[in-house]
Amino acid sequence: MKSIALPDGTQVPALGMGTWMMGETRARRATELAALQRGIELGMTLIDTAEMYGDGASEELVGEAIRGRREQVFLVSKVYPFNAGRRTMPAACERSLKRLGVDCLDLYLLHWRGDIPFDDTVEAFERLQAAGKIRRWGISNLDVQDMQELCAVPGGDGFAVDQVLYNLSRRGIEWDLQPWCAARNVPLMAYSPLEQARLLAQPKLVELARSLQATPAQVALAWLLQQPGVIVIPKASDVRRVEENFGALRLALDAATLVELDRLFPPPRGPRPLEML
Repeated sequence: MKSIALPDGTQVPALGMGTWMMGETRARRATELAALQRGIELGMTLIDTAEMYGDGASEELVGEAIRGRREQVFLVSKVYPFNAGRRTMPAACERSLKRLGVDCLDLYLLHWRGDIPFDDTVEAFERLQAAGKIRRWGISNLDVQDMQELCAVPGGDGFAVDQVLYNLSRRGIEWDLQPWCAARNVPLMAYSPLEQARLLAQPKLVELARSLQATPAQVALAWLLQQPGVIVIPKASDVRRVEENFGALRLALDAATLVELDRLFPPPRGPRPLEML
C-alpha cells in the first residue's frame, strides 16, 4: 500500500475509504459492513466519516465495522461548524466517540468554515488533544485565503490535512491550494474522487480505461494516487466496488496517458473558487 506522510511523520494509506451516505438504510447494512471490513483486510485502513453523515448513522456503521480491529484503523471524523467552539466541540466529539465505540480519534476535522472564530476552534482542538480524545486535527473545505487566516491565529498552523473536493473534473485546487499545501508538507485528502460516480459515465474516460484494461474508476483513482501528497477516500458500498478501487493501486499511468487525461479534463488556467459538494 502506498502511504502518505502527515506533518508529524505518521504514515497513512494513500487509498482509504469514505462513508458519506452509508449507514442510512438498514437493508444495506450487512453489505456496507462487509465492504468496510474487506477494505480493512486489503489495507485501506484510513476510514473517513462525520457527525453530519446520516446524523451519526455513518459513525455507528463504522464503529460496528471496526469492532475488534481498532488498532488496524486510522480513524477520521468531522465536526459541524456550529459545534466547532471551545464550549460545543467537547460534547460533539464525545458523541462521535460513543457512536464509533472508541476512546480517541486519529484525526478530527472542521467540516467546513462557519461563524465560530478560528481561534476558538483551534483552542477547542488543542484541548481535545491534551485530553487524549484526538491525536491530531485538520480542516475540510478551506481554500488558500481561509488557510492563511487560520495560520494567523495562535496554533492555527497545526493542522494535519485539508480535505477537499478533488477529482479529474474538479481540478481548481491545482492552481493555488495544492501548491500552498505542498510547500508546507500538508497532504490533501480528496473526497468524491469519482464525482459521486458521474465520472464513470464519461464516454472518453470509458474508452481510455478500456484501452488500459482497467475500469473508469480505476483510472480516475490511479490519476489521483499519482498526485503528490494526496490521500484518496472513495466510498464503496459493496465488496466488489472496494476490490475494484483497490485495483487502482496496481495501475501505473504513463506520460502519454497523463497527457490524454489533461486533454480530456483540462487543468485550471487561473484561480477558481473552491468547489464543494
